[in-house]
Amino acid sequence: MNSPYGVFPDEVILQILARLPVKSVFKTKVVCKVWYKLISDKYFTNLYNELSVKNPMVLVQISEPSSESRSSLICVDNLKGVSEFSLDFVKDRVKVRACCNGLLCLSSIPDKGVYYVCNPLTREYKLLPRSRERPITRFHPDGEASLVGLGCDLMKQKYNVVLAGYHRSFGHRPEKTFICMVYDSELNKWRKFVSLQDDQFTHMNKNQVVFINGGLHWLTDSCSCMLVLDLGTDVWRKIQLPHEISCGVRSRVYLLELDGRLSVIQIYEAWMVIWVMEDYDKEEWRMVDKVSLRCIRGMVPGIFPISQNDNFVYLATHKQVLVYQRNNRVWKEMFSVKDSSTLPLWFSAHAFRGTLFSCH
Repeated sequence: MNSPYGVFPDEVILQILARLPVKSVFKTKVVCKVWYKLISDKYFTNLYNELSVKNPMVLVQISEPSSESRSSLICVDNLKGVSEFSLDFVKDRVKVRACCNGLLCLSSIPDKGVYYVCNPLTREYKLLPRSRERPITRFHPDGEASLVGLGCDLMKQKYNVVLAGYHRSFGHRPEKTFICMVYDSELNKWRKFVSLQDDQFTHMNKNQVVFINGGLHWLTDSCSCMLVLDLGTDVWRKIQLPHEISCGVRSRVYLLELDGRLSVIQIYEAWMVIWVMEDYDKEEWRMVDKVSLRCIRGMVPGIFPISQNDNFVYLATHKQVLVYQRNNRVWKEMFSVKDSSTLPLWFSAHAFRGTLFSCH
């Protein structure tokens, strides 16, 4: 049945609009009252987010050495190319600590203990209330949480921010006491619980936190398991990696998501092996691809997988973002930086999806 407002049914119009970039969606709101009503409806928001999560991207924060207060965000999209935007609307000098379903968790650089949640595409942000913990005397080693996680439930339109780290009394050595603070967007407040942990984490372990099945997942430095926080029960547990995976001098392992499932990618010698968890409850893994890296052999020591889906894998090096197309086994450079970049791209690269998720 045709829409009374044109030759296309409303559902067709919605399907077309739901495939536009977020910025274009907001522009179409002013086209006419009918489109404004369609786009403002909750059904459209759910439809847009459902389609967007199938198109993973890479988000890189690049700081210019000439200006301590200025940094830009580069979004690399295999379908739409490269775009740039800033976080100047936050009115603070911030660092991206975690990403999930279109939202970013930011920490203030000049003011430790201050955190924000924002949607960089809609330019909406929220300053989180201060927790009662004194970060300088509570978290080891640098006064900040070792693990920062963000879990966003698209259907319920709610999110949690997790700050976790080892306790250190002022003037004393760190203990095995693991403090965890969880912010609940519905209650607008923090809750705290304490456990005992002895795991360590590399920089990439901290960056690559995955939110699946109501839990946040981090790969540990040992590469033998991942640490999981169930946000529904506030319980930590561990999930074992495939027995075939070993971590050593010539082998590296990374934690990613693959179309709503946990995935680990192992890079060793001239190979990239992709594993996916077929059954979450039974912790059953399956190898889905083994990719030769001989054509980029010179990059292998400094290449890091960041994001993926069934069709392609994004990887970051010191100065480039590459995409590997799994169907035709073709490599392509998507983005590169000039010599002015101070840190490797992989150091500040995160998996990202553009959504209409609101942080309020």
